[in-house]
Amino acid sequence: MLKKKEAIHLLNKLGKQNIPFNFYCDFLGEEWCIEEASSKIEGSFKLSISSKIVNSHQLSVVSKEPQFRKRPIPFGEFNAAFDQVVHQINIGNSFLTNLTFRTPITTNLSLDEIFIRSSARYKLLVPDQFVVFSPETFIKIKGNHIHSYPMKGTIDASIPEAEAIILNDEKETAEHITIVDLIRNDLSQVAGNVSVEKFRYIDKIQTSDKDLLQVSSEVKGELSSDWRSNLGSIITRLLPAGSISGAPKVETIKIIQEAEDYDRGCYTGVCGHFDGESLDSGVMIRFIQQENGQLHYCSGGGITSFSDAEKEYREMIDKVYLPL
Repeated sequence: MLKKKEAIHLLNKLGKQNIPFNFYCDFLGEEWCIEEASSKIEGSFKLSISSKIVNSHQLSVVSKEPQFRKRPIPFGEFNAAFDQVVHQINIGNSFLTNLTFRTPITTNLSLDEIFIRSSARYKLLVPDQFVVFSPETFIKIKGNHIHSYPMKGTIDASIPEAEAIILNDEKETAEHITIVDLIRNDLSQVAGNVSVEKFRYIDKIQTSDKDLLQVSSEVKGELSSDWRSNLGSIITRLLPAGSISGAPKVETIKIIQEAEDYDRGCYTGVCGHFDGESLDSGVMIRFIQQENGQLHYCSGGGITSFSDAEKEYREMIDKVYLPL
């Protein structure tokens, strides 16, 4: 793993020379794994974007009926951290804080099998460590335009009038507006003419036991023509991703580190692929980590002063799924 300063230098160098590469980093952007992309070289990690594995040979798995069980933490444990975050919001230290937890799970699928059989825009496998199947884009850069697609707001698609409920929910609307504003400000640090192109549209996400509706927006900006020479600087300037940290970012990260009882590590970091011309990258949510033979699924959601603890607890549990 490379440290941040080394990573910036390498990313800028590869970008300037139009050399394709794949990467992932931790939540805070302090630890990086960067590998030049080549069909002849088997990478130390496996990355798939839009159903295409971009840096390794195909894996083979044995077909089996998947089994999946989750053991959520008790509501009281969730509520204690929730109250701690809400207190910090009420005294003005944050407007929105993304609070996450680890849920122990059991499954008869290996990390390799989950990687192959899951369906998601961004998938990453680090053998014997973790697997990611994320629907959320971090940034895309094509031509001289940079795009971000913050996701905030989730509801069970089977609920009657689910789309109208989520789009008209006061708390969800306030949370989404806050994140869109944060992303707009973030992009303004590296781009000009930043604008919200699409606001609060619905995506459907299929899971192993239900469908979810997810609310997203699109924010766009213009980069200078030499952006590839500054690719590492651009990416690191935007970390950590606003949708999985909160606002204001610096103070909110402190709240997260005090309220959460574990180190996120690579969970909610970013991964991506540069093809020599364009960049596509995702936020590493929907994350399963393997430690000492035990699997943990990391999930959470945004907390505001309008949040209801029981609804947030349910959302955290609903996000624990396999998108098979």
